Amino acid sequence: MAQPEKDVMNTEVAQYVLGLGAAARSAASAMSIAGTHQKNAALLAMADAIDASVATLLAANAQDMTLARDKGIDDALLDRLELTPARITSMSNGLRNVAAQDDPVGSLSATNKRPSGLEIARMRVPLGVIGVIYESRPNVTADAAALCIKSGNVVILRGGSEAANSNQAIAACVQAGLQAAELPAASVQLITTTDRAAVGALLAMDEYVDVIIPRGGKNLVKRVSEDARVPVIKHLDGICHVYIDAGADRARAVEVALNAKTFRYGICGSMETLLVHRDEAVALLPLLVDVFGEKQVELRGCENCLAIVPDMKAATAADWDTEYLAPILSIRIVDDIEQAMSHIARHGSSHTDAIVTNDMARARQFVRQVDSSSVMVNAATCFADGAEYGLGAEIGISTNRMHVRGPVGALGLTTEKYVVTGDYTVRG
Repeated sequence: MAQPEKDVMNTEVAQYVLGLGAAARSAASAMSIAGTHQKNAALLAMADAIDASVATLLAANAQDMTLARDKGIDDALLDRLELTPARITSMSNGLRNVAAQDDPVGSLSATNKRPSGLEIARMRVPLGVIGVIYESRPNVTADAAALCIKSGNVVILRGGSEAANSNQAIAACVQAGLQAAELPAASVQLITTTDRAAVGALLAMDEYVDVIIPRGGKNLVKRVSEDARVPVIKHLDGICHVYIDAGADRARAVEVALNAKTFRYGICGSMETLLVHRDEAVALLPLLVDVFGEKQVELRGCENCLAIVPDMKAATAADWDTEYLAPILSIRIVDDIEQAMSHIARHGSSHTDAIVTNDMARARQFVRQVDSSSVMVNAATCFADGAEYGLGAEIGISTNRMHVRGPVGALGLTTEKYVVTGDYTVRG
């Protein structure tokens, strides 16, 4: 008799989410025509509310952290879940940075005048209603709200159950900002139930939702991609590489590699595999062992690495396809840039990959041939971040090839429509 009870509960959840969708669609018209000043006023009020609520946010997050530890959640996810005073300040600064960005809505492309006399241009417009499904990171609540508001969109947020208290506390600050700017409360809605049926309901709501953005692990992205009835902007895992080329400045190359891995282990832009040209391996590997050893990073090397550093742990085939999000790094010695790029093509996730080199011809070759959403030259992969790219914040890093790719800011949450102007023009 338990199954019918579950069905009733799921029906209630579905009706609840459907109500959010209907409210979101009603708010979408008002948001699409909201002026830049009004949207920015909301963002700045949200930032002020977050700054005034540090103690509340920390207390809510402490509850989530305690529950997560009790459930045995791993260190990488705990790192993503944790809010600190510095991270809360970063959240409010992100809102202010988004407010300072240009408003993409209503901007026009250059006009193309046709022989018919028609003037053709393209105007940036919001996508509409966006569903964001995310895990662990409570800051996504603020970032997604900010970018959707700036781009004139409405958003329905579904965070992970592990961050429920943090997300609700941040959402309260978001609502305070909307109220202060007299924007519809339904412009940003947080699904408060932790019932997993809510995810299925959101994915099936094609009459109200225009696009879904999943931000989490492979299982989440896989489920969303398979079940969503609307387009999906995917944020896949970050198996990021740094390739140290022959002739690179060794000391500076080690510095880039160290920063790429240890800046923060839990971010998707963290380097997971280091590729080293064979001509540099004998000199570089001992240096790498020393600097990573100081950070207590476990190194797993290929057979050629073990020939140089015998006590290094041997890498397995699975290591090349693993996003560790932890103090673990796999290292492979390669013969040349072609072998490095071949490894990236086979094992990478099209997220972010970098070359460290003094040869600009090989740098250009790497940039042309490596098919990732961000390709870097002489820079650490941890720079793959919307704020670092000047977007103010990001709603995720898209590994899609269609619509938008890389860090997704306000511009990436808009589309275009054609604006055609004539002078009582008729077609002959």
